Amino acid sequence: MTSVDSSKHKKAKALKPGSRRPAKELCSECGLCDTYYIHYVKEACAFINQQIDTLEQQTHTRSRNLENPDEIYFGVHQDMMAARKKQPVPGAQWTGIVSTIAIEMLNRGIVEGVVCVQNTKEDRFGPMPIIARTPEEILAAKVNKPTLSPNLSILEQVEKSGLKRLLAIGVGCQIQALRAVEKQLGLEKLYVLGTPCVDNVSREGLQKFLETTSKSPDTVVHYEFMQDFRVHFKHEDGSIEKVPFFGLKTNKLKDVFAPSCMSCFDYVNSLADLVVGYMGAPFGWQWIVVRNEKGQQMLDLVTDQLETQPVMSKGDRKAAVQQSIPAYDKGITLPMWAAQLMGVVIEKIGPKGLEYARFSIDSHFTRNYLYVKRNHPEKLEAHVPEFAKRIVGQYQLPES
Repeated sequence: MTSVDSSKHKKAKALKPGSRRPAKELCSECGLCDTYYIHYVKEACAFINQQIDTLEQQTHTRSRNLENPDEIYFGVHQDMMAARKKQPVPGAQWTGIVSTIAIEMLNRGIVEGVVCVQNTKEDRFGPMPIIARTPEEILAAKVNKPTLSPNLSILEQVEKSGLKRLLAIGVGCQIQALRAVEKQLGLEKLYVLGTPCVDNVSREGLQKFLETTSKSPDTVVHYEFMQDFRVHFKHEDGSIEKVPFFGLKTNKLKDVFAPSCMSCFDYVNSLADLVVGYMGAPFGWQWIVVRNEKGQQMLDLVTDQLETQPVMSKGDRKAAVQQSIPAYDKGITLPMWAAQLMGVVIEKIGPKGLEYARFSIDSHFTRNYLYVKRNHPEKLEAHVPEFAKRIVGQYQLPES
């Protein structure tokens, strides 16, 4: 495979970062358009040309089986499990499975570099994509940055560096664009380690979310929407603040999420080789989805460092999802005492494991379907994948 001829893109290369956004308000700021690979954007951008089925076939040798209920939700896969590291990585958001896999691949010479995201010196939540060449650089990227991140802005660096074996870590919209231009990168081997992703925000949006939701927004180190139906904020002193989902000030936060995230139907990162998240696992564990043989090879590198258990599924999500549709639509926020009580009840009797994952997918897909229908009706038919239409079709949606 030969590297892309950058001379063809001199005009695009001269553009300043952020100066062109063909997806307009739906741009997820993945970084592709900050490089001369902008030449491919109309084909590659997930928000201009939704092509998950085609890219699944290219990546996994088949698209998902729509007769298989698990594949409708979780995409092409050959294995799923819950896991956690026996010896967690200090300071990791979870136990450090993603960082450990990346370090093993680098140390063993399987890859020559790892695309990951550190934070800027000025801001712990400010994303700074890099090509990591050392374990220390990988560890400096641990902990999620819950903001839009231009991971693909480093693609020109990949070509210039002469790297031939690469691991890319990213979220769904980034990985869709990466897969679309994969054959243009001149790589001998590309491995993709994905994380599930939903509801990213701009840096300004993140600040609004923190100030609206946390008692101490300036000391938040990281946060996550957890399986116990609470947002867990970890603070600088190590304390954990928990805020029930149903107590969030939805009326103030409805517009905080990026339009791209409100138009996304790839929560589970369908095109990665291996996905490491949390939403399909019991509380305190991570959820691992092996999509293909490359993904299995990556997981095999760290299997002896993991404690694992089979995935489980318990409860029924459908009533909770149906109730959440008008609640979000109308910006309803419960008094905190009622939200706390509802959280306790749902934690005891609500969906768990894969059923919690389905709850999360259903509630976001119904919301996003309505967003696209109302704001970009001309895109609705082509933009919403068939699997998402089937998921949304289980529920009664508002007429307008």
